[in-house]
Parts: sequence; structure tokens; C-alpha cells
Amino acid sequence: MLDNQPRGTICIEDLEIGMSRYVQKQVTDRDIELFAEVSTDFNPVHLDEDYAQDTMFHGRIAHGMLTASLISAVIGEQLPGHGTIYLGQNLKFMAPVRPGDIVIAEVAVKDIDHSRRRVTLECHCAVGDTIVLKGEALVLAPSRKFD
Repeated sequence: MLDNQPRGTICIEDLEIGMSRYVQKQVTDRDIELFAEVSTDFNPVHLDEDYAQDTMFHGRIAHGMLTASLISAVIGEQLPGHGTIYLGQNLKFMAPVRPGDIVIAEVAVKDIDHSRRRVTLECHCAVGDTIVLKGEALVLAPSRKFD
């Protein structure tokens, strides 16, 4: 089992192409219920097993944005970390995440624009060997020059 990586800040001056960080989390029924409360998305495919059995998923699934929020956790807590400002994110949902699944969200540095403090990050989430979500984020990275 992988352990979650240390949290903190990596300033843009210390970032390198290919640098990566990840977080892993088991998605629980409680997580799905709490996400429904916070987001106000009570779609029964997430909350009602009987309803969800009759869908293309043949059972309950987690909200896609719940899975995507794990990418936000990596960006905001690890890479680049504290002080990072989200500028944009694109996502493609590839497969469902079900209650009980262990999701690994990984973020890797794809490009660095030092003059504008912008960093492009490749992002994906996986359950086992299955990529369930992939995308790219653009962030404003913290810098020692602006502390």
C-alpha cells in the first residue's frame, strides 16, 4: 500500500519537469454522502443502490467531482502545495469509482513558465490499474521571490 506523501510547499524555483506527487484515499459511503451534502448533488446514482442497479453502472458510484477533488488535494497540499492558486483544470472521466475503491490521484509537472509563475500539471486518478480520470491543470505556483 502506498502512503500519502508529505504536505507543504514546493516553490516554483525548485520544481522540475517530471516531478510528481500523489495521494491515495479509500472512497467511503460517508464520503459520498458528505459530498452530496456539500455539493447539493443528490443524484440517486450516488446514493440509492436500487436506483443505481438499473443504470449503465449497475450499482452506486461516487461523484466524478469527488474523485477530481483528490487532484485538488495533491495540488494544494503537495505539488506545488500551500500557496498554489488554481487557474484552470480540464478533466475526462474514464471509468466509475465505487464505494470502497481506493483511488490514487497523481499530479506531475509537465511545463514551467518561470516568468509568469505558471505551471502545467498532468493529472490522473486510478483505481488499481484502471485510469478513472485524467486531465491537465494550470496553476500559479508559490515563489520565494514573493514571500
